[in-house]
Amino acid sequence: MTGRVHSFQSMGAVDGPGLRYVVFFQGCPLRCAYCHNPDTWAFSGGQPVTVEQVLQKVRRCAPYIKESGGVTLTGGEPLAQPEFAAALLAALQAEGFHTALDTSCAALLAAARAALEHTDLLLADLKFSTEEDYRRYTGGSLSHTMEVLALAGQMGVPVWLRHVVVPGLTDGPEHAARFAALARTLPTLQKVELLPFHKLCLHKYENLGLPFPLADVPAASAEHLVSLRAALGNLAD
Repeated sequence: MTGRVHSFQSMGAVDGPGLRYVVFFQGCPLRCAYCHNPDTWAFSGGQPVTVEQVLQKVRRCAPYIKESGGVTLTGGEPLAQPEFAAALLAALQAEGFHTALDTSCAALLAAARAALEHTDLLLADLKFSTEEDYRRYTGGSLSHTMEVLALAGQMGVPVWLRHVVVPGLTDGPEHAARFAALARTLPTLQKVELLPFHKLCLHKYENLGLPFPLADVPAASAEHLVSLRAALGNLAD
């Protein structure tokens, strides 16, 4: 079983609980306006690796990550390589590693189910609170994202929602109320991680010769998170 991986991070501290080995998958079907990893978009990029090759890398970090951390698959979009993602998650669980899947939920339900069967924690990106904004700023679908999240609930997989707070787009009170209402429909939701929008990715776009769609939008400050935190109450991190 071979997949394409963009890169590896041996000591991640922001992609799930504890210290984690992070596998960045190559390829993504979405084009989010605020994406900070445009170098992971192309499905032809990255490097081919087998499940065993990834396991060999992870095992070297076992003394640091196995007790209270684990392994996180992110991207790109891991579920865009569903068979490889599911096989890797299954192999990691078989060796006793806690598994987390960081996904935009842009995947067929059958593909999501196969991966979720071996996922201890779903880190789900809920990007916008209306179908119109979802399609305009990501190319994806809110309804489809919610279907995958509902599947996770049916399967009993714990969920952490991740949400980028963008000034002028996802920081207003109406958006906050809609987002909080969506979040509260998820039976296995444990918490919501609010990620302030930033532009540290500008050099990546420049190197790739791509325009950054939100170049004129200011970085999010603590004030931009206020209404969303209030709407979420004790769910917000």
